[in-house]
Order: sequence, then C-alpha cells, then structure tokens
Amino acid sequence: MYAGFLNNKVILIISPQSWGNMLLAKHHYAIELAKRGNEVYYLNPPDNYHWSSTRGEKRIKIEQSKDYPNLFFINQKLYFPYRLKFHSRKLYNRLVKKQIRDILRVIPKEVDLLWSFDLGNLFPLSFFGNKSFKIFHPVDEPADEIAIIAARGADILFSVTTEILEKYKKFKIPSYFVNHGLPEEFIISEQQAGSSGTTIKIGMSGNLLRSDLDRKILLQIIRENPDHDFHFFGSYKFSQSNIGASSDKQTVRFIEALKSFPRVVLHGVLKTTDLAKELNRMDVLLICYDIQLDQSKGTNYHKVMEYLSTGKVIVSNNITTYREYPGLIRMISDRRNNESLPVFFRETVTNLDRWNAEDLINERKSFAGNNIYYMQLDKIDQHIRELLIENRYILRNEMIPET
Repeated sequence: MYAGFLNNKVILIISPQSWGNMLLAKHHYAIELAKRGNEVYYLNPPDNYHWSSTRGEKRIKIEQSKDYPNLFFINQKLYFPYRLKFHSRKLYNRLVKKQIRDILRVIPKEVDLLWSFDLGNLFPLSFFGNKSFKIFHPVDEPADEIAIIAARGADILFSVTTEILEKYKKFKIPSYFVNHGLPEEFIISEQQAGSSGTTIKIGMSGNLLRSDLDRKILLQIIRENPDHDFHFFGSYKFSQSNIGASSDKQTVRFIEALKSFPRVVLHGVLKTTDLAKELNRMDVLLICYDIQLDQSKGTNYHKVMEYLSTGKVIVSNNITTYREYPGLIRMISDRRNNESLPVFFRETVTNLDRWNAEDLINERKSFAGNNIYYMQLDKIDQHIRELLIENRYILRNEMIPET
C-alpha cells in the first residue's frame, strides 16, 4: 500500500500523444499512478483533430485498459474545427470550455488531480476551475509562446531539464527538476539479457520517423562501419507511430536508405520487456539528433535512462543534462552540429573494452537504478506534499495535516 498524496485519487492526464505501442514519460507515469491505486484517465488528443457535431457522450468515450485495471483511455472528437484556435482565439476558448465540461461529465467521479504534459495548450489548465490540484509537466523545449502560457493555472511544475524550468520562471510557480524515469522492466539480470555474441552490435531506439534525427550523420556512421550490426527499435512505418511522424519524401528516402544496408535490422516497435532484453544484448547504444531541429534541443532524452540501465557505452550528440557525468555518456562537445560524431563513434568502438569496463558499466546501471519511475513519483509526491502543507491546501474538503 502506498502512502502519500499520489494514491487513491482520480487523476486526469492531458497528453499531446495518444496511447499506443511506443511509451514515453506521460504513458509510464499513467501506468505507475494506476499501480498505486489511483483511478487514472488518460486523455488522448482529439481523433486526428477531426470534428463532429454529435452529442458529448457520443463524441467522447471511455475505454478501459486491458493491461492495467485502474487505467482508462478517453477518446474524443472536437465538435468544432480545430483551426479556430489560430483564427478566432476568443471563440475557440468558449468552445473548448464546453469540450472540457463534456470530458469531465463522462468521468464518473470528480477529478482530484490534473496532470498536463501538453505544450500545445489545447486544453488550458486554467479552464478546469479550482477544484482540482494541477500539475504542468513539460518534457520538451517550449517552442513558442503558446507552450509558455500552457503553464498558467498550474499549482506546481516539473520538468526533465533546468533549461525548461528557467523558461517558466516568470510565473513564479513552484518548480522542480525530476529526471526522466526508468520502467522497472529494464532492471533485468544478465541471464535474462542473454549474450551479445561475437559481432559488435550497435543499438538505437526511438521513432525513426522523426524529422529531427540527424539522418545524414547517422547514415554516414553506418556506411563507415560496415563490419558492425546496427539494430533499430521503434517506428519505421507510419502505421506504427502513436507519438508523431513525418511522412514527407525525405523521411521515406531515409527509411529506404536504412533498409538498403545489409547489416541494418529494423525491428519495429517492441513491448517494453522485449525492448529491455534487446538493448541489453547491444555493445554500443547510439543517440543521433540534430539539436538545431530537435524538440528537446539536446537537453535530455527519454531513451537515455533506458540505455544507461544496460551499462553499455552510449555514443551521442551533446546532451546538456549529462555534461557533468562524463562516465555516463560519451558525447561530443559541439552543439552546433554533429560533424565530429562519426570519428568519435569510431574511436569508441575501436576501444570498446575501455568504454565497457566493469566500473563504468556499474556506474551507468547504478544511476539508472536510482531513477526508476516509482522513485520519480515518490520525489514528485514529496514536493507536492511539502507545497500542500505549506499552503494548507484544501482538496475536496480534505485538509492536508501539518507534520
């Protein structure tokens, strides 16, 4: 039984990404919250932003998770054209308030906690009234003013980088750094992981349909290392991705280029348990984003903690959150481009025994093991309780006691 604020609550999670096979921070937090006995409602973004004039109960439907008894998905259609957001904000705000009322109406209980990851501010927190405690949790860099004002109405703010927290300082919301978490499935034994074999295996997980991958450099690394096997885990077909995808000609050509290499394997999307085992079989793990285009701006990535859990060396573009941990990630120093990454990669693979030495493997595993998702929830819970006690916050007529 979990003690603390984040248990036995009715929680609505607002996400810019739908529930699907690929899981990110918002999906894992929903799972962990459900495990704690909370009744968790995961609000999927509107169905392709299509709109329908039908009544609320037909436009908005709840589906129970088949894997987690306390987790529910809310599928919705808007009853107005989404483009109004950009042409008539006043009208859009009035209409979206009704959409919010309809969403809350289909949830059978009053919502205790709103938890928004939505930088697009589709459903502004300030539109939900004052009955629920509100968390704003940006995990990507805010790209515009809409993403900044999405914090309005929040009681507390969490993020995975100090750079993001800095951009929300003007709101004077209590704000805290909590790193990306690690799913428990990644804590596995060597027997479960199996052997990597004799051939050097390079692994990379994530959505291959993202336009901010440094495709040129990635293809160069593969081309210049023809004796190694490259394994990619994640969406490479548009039908596989629930977290966004580019469908332009450049993306199609990039996927075709990957397929043309005889020692490249595209595994597609795997279940978390299978992904954990496969990453543990790799010798080197790769991150290769163009930080000028990257939605995280080279500050932090969800995959890092999963990579670290294997203990294997990580070769990467520059990541600011880990610059003070030289033993954890082998990253280039240049933040302008990745031109030095292919040579850097080659030097690492050539000296693999050094970079996969036992002390470094243990350091990486230890760091990841101290950031499992349930631990991150404990940190968040503690920050919330301290805030509630300090302000004597009343939640559904229940006073938080002093300790």
